[in-house]
Amino acid sequence: MVKYPIKGMLVGNGATDWDFDVSPSFPETVYNFNMIGKKQIDYFRENNCTYFFNDFKNHTGPAGCNSVWDEINIITGDMNWYDLYRKNYDVLGSFPTDQANKPLVGRENPERLGVATINGEEKTYTRGFTMSEYTPWINHLKNSAPEKEVVLGFSFTDYLNREDVRTALNIPSYLQPYEACSSQIRYNLQEEASLWIYPILKAAGYRALFYSGDTDGAVPTYGSIQWIEKLGWKSLKPWSQWRTDGQVSGFIEKFEGLDFVTIKGVGHMAPQWARKQAL
Repeated sequence: MVKYPIKGMLVGNGATDWDFDVSPSFPETVYNFNMIGKKQIDYFRENNCTYFFNDFKNHTGPAGCNSVWDEINIITGDMNWYDLYRKNYDVLGSFPTDQANKPLVGRENPERLGVATINGEEKTYTRGFTMSEYTPWINHLKNSAPEKEVVLGFSFTDYLNREDVRTALNIPSYLQPYEACSSQIRYNLQEEASLWIYPILKAAGYRALFYSGDTDGAVPTYGSIQWIEKLGWKSLKPWSQWRTDGQVSGFIEKFEGLDFVTIKGVGHMAPQWARKQAL
């Protein structure tokens, strides 16, 4: 076995086992956050309804699960999927329409286009990102009404494309303006996800730390706890609080080969939204 000169790895809110992550853990998560009713979660529990990411395998339960699953997705459809408790700022207002009165969305929308001056030349870029642009490979986001999608990172994109900011960051003039998401990347879904790598890392003596922003709806903490339990590794330090400046920042449990850490009150981009705690 080749030994690489690294001590370990960090993974943040990573989809690891499709039997638990994303869709299977979503109903319990949004119920625990008081976003769906007891009627929906009781039906799911009593009928063993389980849906899987991008339908890569058939859901379990009777046909009635379909209508309840649709209800859950409709109820939560306007939430910020990457942080269920984070406010959505509708910075674009109403969407302009084309000649057929069809909303102009995504990169078609002229309000989404910004202009950066680079080396005296004006270049356009897409401002911010929608959830379906950030993760174009998630099927159920494609099915939502695009004109209702919230644009995230709008001001951040504008800031990074300011001429003085590019100069301060020593960004060369031959590089294009910054965009949060690339429309050029093509993705492939790996059905085995990434659980397989953890036993290999453990056997090779590498350390692993998995952290989870606990308000993430995309890869919920609830699912991460389940695949970690599935590993069956011995617990070396029980579930306990960790703190920053005297305040509870989350919880930690240490296992053989893996430290599991939650970051309290933030979602999928935990280091971005809780910088001090995450660092």
